Amino acid sequence: MNSKRKTIIAGNWKMNKTCKEAEALLGEVLPKASDAACEVVVCTPYVDLPVACRVAEGSKVKVGAQNLHFKASGAYTGEISAAMLQELGVSYVIIGHSERREYFAETDATVSLKIGAALEAGLVPILCVGESLEQREQGIMSEHIRTQIKIDLANVSAADMGKVVVAYEPIWAIGTGKTATSAQAQEVCKLIRDTLAELFGADTAESVSILYGGSMNAKNAAELLSQPDIDGGLIGGASLKADDFGQIIAAAK
Repeated sequence: MNSKRKTIIAGNWKMNKTCKEAEALLGEVLPKASDAACEVVVCTPYVDLPVACRVAEGSKVKVGAQNLHFKASGAYTGEISAAMLQELGVSYVIIGHSERREYFAETDATVSLKIGAALEAGLVPILCVGESLEQREQGIMSEHIRTQIKIDLANVSAADMGKVVVAYEPIWAIGTGKTATSAQAQEVCKLIRDTLAELFGADTAESVSILYGGSMNAKNAAELLSQPDIDGGLIGGASLKADDFGQIIAAAK
């Protein structure tokens, strides 16, 4: 964690919590974030966003969405545009999460378009990249992640890159209870930063917040956050428990 970069603890609620449940959980999270030394974000399902934006208004907690469509409007049944999110008061949006890539045929090409749409609307994209266990074991992890970054950010300028957050998700450590060791997580986050430096210059790369998104929890957060290239976490299951999420926020100090 580098003091020059913004530290971000972002909760990804995935497909959990009705509007009433979202209001209750946020009510518990807000006090735990009131003296946070980091940016705190909760990324809720679409239907919870209006409630989340209302409850979080005036607090230290920012609200994020879990996806968007790259077109401004049109015949895309079931989709949501960047402008719709922006008008609600949403600040962040997760793009290219491994579950979107695996279950909903998200490609690097669509991820690239979505990054552009988010930036144009003034939203902060949290770009997710990462490798499967098979890719890691085959020795193509570095190649795979570098390719993702190059395609996903192909149309982003160096000036705009400063507004993008990158999250490293070792797919083999999501929801499995397995966690990359702090050394493994640091190695890949440094690889990401080195790749950004090649594409956008060292100064820009140094300014980008890189989050770790593989089963970070209350027990391992402090050690992971102590690594020089890990600037926060994209938290799954632990973000659904206010006490656990609060402990991770506290560890970011």
